[in-house]
Amino acid sequence: MKKILLIGTGGTIASEVTDTGLAPELTTEQLLAQIPAISDICDVDCVQLLNLDSTNMAPEHWLLLARCIRQRYDRYDGFVVTHGTDTMAYTAAALSYLIQNSPKPIVLTGAQKPIGFDSTDSKINLADAFRCTAEDLPGVSIAFNNKVILGTRAKKTRSKSFQAFSSINYPYLGVLRDGVLLRYIRPDCAEAPVFYDALDPKVGLLKLIPGTGREQADFLLERNDALIIESFGVGGLPENGGFYDCVRRAMAAGKIIVLTTQVENEGSDLGVYHVGHRLKNELGVLEAYDMTCEAVVAKLMWILGQTRDRAEVERLFYTPVARDILWTEG
Repeated sequence: MKKILLIGTGGTIASEVTDTGLAPELTTEQLLAQIPAISDICDVDCVQLLNLDSTNMAPEHWLLLARCIRQRYDRYDGFVVTHGTDTMAYTAAALSYLIQNSPKPIVLTGAQKPIGFDSTDSKINLADAFRCTAEDLPGVSIAFNNKVILGTRAKKTRSKSFQAFSSINYPYLGVLRDGVLLRYIRPDCAEAPVFYDALDPKVGLLKLIPGTGREQADFLLERNDALIIESFGVGGLPENGGFYDCVRRAMAAGKIIVLTTQVENEGSDLGVYHVGHRLKNELGVLEAYDMTCEAVVAKLMWILGQTRDRAEVERLFYTPVARDILWTEG
């Protein structure tokens, strides 16, 4: 029987009703007591690492979680992480970069309603996460609503319904039917994982709206080492408002700029229109292609935690990690 570590970080799944709204208060042991049938699937130990609403999750907590897994990696066959849904996709992406090529499963899950509610998705999601972890499903993934999503491809696309997460520009790894994992894809792995312990949290994000000027970009670039710009459609920047001069000055100062798209599916392609072609071919900004915004954020933090060399940043950004980027010109 597989030996699994349950790591609690809080979230809706562990929440109870308080005078000021739902707040995470239950421990991992209390969660586990709600699904006694798990003892037939695997042997479980519990660690209560955090007890946060996932809105409060930050890069420092990602490092703490990765360190927790690293310290116990040799003692367990896999890891289940309970987490709030609002930032779960960011954490899954971050763990995909901090723990690369893991042959052991690291499965995140949570719920849209607390485990103590009558109409809750908590119990099925948690049970499914353990079922996935007890199978040959290497790497970081999310198990939610009977679906399994690669850690670098998940995005929360519904705020209330049980089908909270979608897999963006990549198929589901598998589905669960009647408690059985039907695996479609086996993620890449190696004989042993590679752990990292550094992130640079100074990564900003600017979402364009019609009429956005360069002042917002200047403000973010002054305070960050990298800026992700969520543009429209396949990508580009307004030709008025001084954006091109802003980008040129920032890159000359050693800043990293990445263009992505606000559109969830199919990715960017800066070469299609004049407003994007110049950015890539003259100014040399990086392009996110089919990556999720969550993955771009986490990957930049991971890369800048390792190096500031421009050529190496570009090489690492375009090097696929856990199938995070598939569509590049190379």
